[in-house]
Amino acid sequence: MIFGSIHNPQDIPAWMPAPLGRALALLKGTDFAALPTGRHEFEGDDIFFQVIDLTTRPAAEQKPEVHRTYIDVQFLVRGAERIGFAIDTGRNEVAENLLAERDLLFYKGAENEAMLTMVPGSFAMFFPTDVHRPGCQADHPDAIRKVVVKVRAALLEGEVR
Repeated sequence: MIFGSIHNPQDIPAWMPAPLGRALALLKGTDFAALPTGRHEFEGDDIFFQVIDLTTRPAAEQKPEVHRTYIDVQFLVRGAERIGFAIDTGRNEVAENLLAERDLLFYKGAENEAMLTMVPGSFAMFFPTDVHRPGCQADHPDAIRKVVVKVRAALLEGEVR
């Protein structure tokens, strides 16, 4: 998991794999407030993004999830959100397996989960070994706009920038 802000004055770090650097450049250079919700193309099925409007809810009402094919780059445009995260230990009980259809596996809970507080400009990258629980409320339910950039994990194989 990598956590940061697009408002950081430094450029995209040299150690960042190029596909993730392109995802960050997309986040820095796009006015997501002006885009409609839904899926948007960037680099075909290798890198694309979804603009999502939702109301955050208590963490207990959100299921932890993991993806095996894509890295999630979660980015907050508006509002306040908390995202649970943990290493996927392999000991979490599966609630629903949608990996074949949607690259999505829901767990009933997440062992050793911690919480990130997202503010506008925050991003969090979740890899196939990272469990995450998005859409959790901070202090109270909040109407948020977020973007999820999906980066095919295989693009990082052997990647050095």
